[in-house]
Amino acid sequence: MPRRQDRPAAPGTAPCATLGAEAEAYARQAFARNTRRAYGADLAHFREWCVSQGRPWLPAAPATLGDYLAAHAGTLRVSTLRRRVAAIGRAHALAGQDLSPAARALARTVLAGIAAAHGSAKRQAAALTTAEVRAMVLACDGTMQGIRDRALLLLGYAGALRRSELVGIRAGHLRRTVEGVEILIPRSKGDQAGEGERVGIPRGRRPETCPVRALERWLEVAPAGPHEPVFRKVTVVRGRGVTLREVAETRPLNPASVRLILARRAAAAGLVGTSDEPISPHGLRAGFVTEAYKAGVADEAIMAHTRHRDLRTMRRYVRRARLVGDSPAGRLGL
Repeated sequence: MPRRQDRPAAPGTAPCATLGAEAEAYARQAFARNTRRAYGADLAHFREWCVSQGRPWLPAAPATLGDYLAAHAGTLRVSTLRRRVAAIGRAHALAGQDLSPAARALARTVLAGIAAAHGSAKRQAAALTTAEVRAMVLACDGTMQGIRDRALLLLGYAGALRRSELVGIRAGHLRRTVEGVEILIPRSKGDQAGEGERVGIPRGRRPETCPVRALERWLEVAPAGPHEPVFRKVTVVRGRGVTLREVAETRPLNPASVRLILARRAAAAGLVGTSDEPISPHGLRAGFVTEAYKAGVADEAIMAHTRHRDLRTMRRYVRRARLVGDSPAGRLGL
């Protein structure tokens, strides 16, 4: 076994003895950052388990993969186990040792049995409605943090933006027009080639929930140069328990901060999620799809705005939006 395979694998990849360092680095970039992070953690977990069992992880024997899945049935979600099989398969492919057809077939069979015994509904972000977003926005006060959070929530909702896209916006990515603002998304989950995509945000009907006005107000109190991030951390300077001033830092918000901001504003608005449908940043994107469909917007127009590549993925939200409104139970005359 080449010594390179004894080193910890890079996120989302396995070291490949036939690849040079530069080619291996490019191979890593083929996947979105979050995908690389998840695959890296999945692969590390599988490697650690194999070491604890005294079994080789590369190549993984069919029995090794089957036993690994069985060992974590009931403690990990079926969707997580499926992703781990995908990560293991990707690692083998990059190392030039494809996972054997027997291993893949056995994994499918074991996963089917685990799903039958321990299956649960897929955990999805709660789709936030316009009324809920409005409630969160109204919970934002007039402080610098409140002004930033208002712009962040409204832009994320109106633009159906992912949290990584929100924190990645630079002032130079904005082009203001009479109708509103155009946002250049230089790179996203569905645009790993980095060709860039544009999203148009029109002015809202209500000043208090207009995403363009909220963005303009934020940039008034926290101006940013063309290459500087729009959404930044705000530091509160206090003295003797009193706020003396607020300072917008130069570094961008971390994507994890978007989750914390949303949770804080949701709590202030009295919004509560569930264990199966938690309130999360993805709920802004899911909520956009749901509300746009209810308003009669065509699938093609929704996909053009959300930049979904797969119609089936987008229609998962549409099906949920139709679940009650289009239910035949509504025709029973009850």
